[in-house]
Amino acid sequence: MAEAQSGNQKKVAMSPDELKRIIARAREGHADAFRDLVEAYKERLFAFVWRMVRDHHEAEDICQAVFVKAYESLDSYSEQYAFSTWLFTIAYRMSLNSLRKKKALSGEVDFARFGCDEQDASATLATSEEARRLRKLIWAAVEELSTPQKSSVLLFYREGKSCHDIGKVLGMPAVTVKSHLHRARERLRKALAAELVDERLAGEYLSGSQMLRAQR
Repeated sequence: MAEAQSGNQKKVAMSPDELKRIIARAREGHADAFRDLVEAYKERLFAFVWRMVRDHHEAEDICQAVFVKAYESLDSYSEQYAFSTWLFTIAYRMSLNSLRKKKALSGEVDFARFGCDEQDASATLATSEEARRLRKLIWAAVEELSTPQKSSVLLFYREGKSCHDIGKVLGMPAVTVKSHLHRARERLRKALAAELVDERLAGEYLSGSQMLRAQR
């Protein structure tokens, strides 16, 4: 099954066998093969990095550095892991280094920029004032999460990665990722419940993850 992005982002029309073949050709030094890899992942990678550093030009520079690093380290990639997991691991580490240099590990990210797209939500949510209000509330709450919690939320809900793969990206055990996700969901649920009369509705929004899957 080909890797794909949710929502309105472009899908990666590449089967596992095709990806394996392209990686093999890239390892042999075929520049066109590596360009195919760049084209397949550049949008997803940029979206993730931008949400980490909140600077368009810096995100572009980091993504370029990520692909350079990936090209230079392609021989070290192990096919026991998804290629995207390996690539996002490089991106995450470079993004953290950038944040540390700016001493902004707790810096804000403008999550409203990729708020819920009405075309992707259900008809009720798309036309509801309550949905728009909840969208603002949930992303305001996400801004307050710690860096590991925020990264776990983005990778789990936006990239559809398993806790095991997220652990590979963030350099922590899967059980720790689960803990980050649990704490993040609780914080988001409380933030929503504080503004809602019906706390059950807040839980439904989070468990359905419609807001967290929303595209920029």
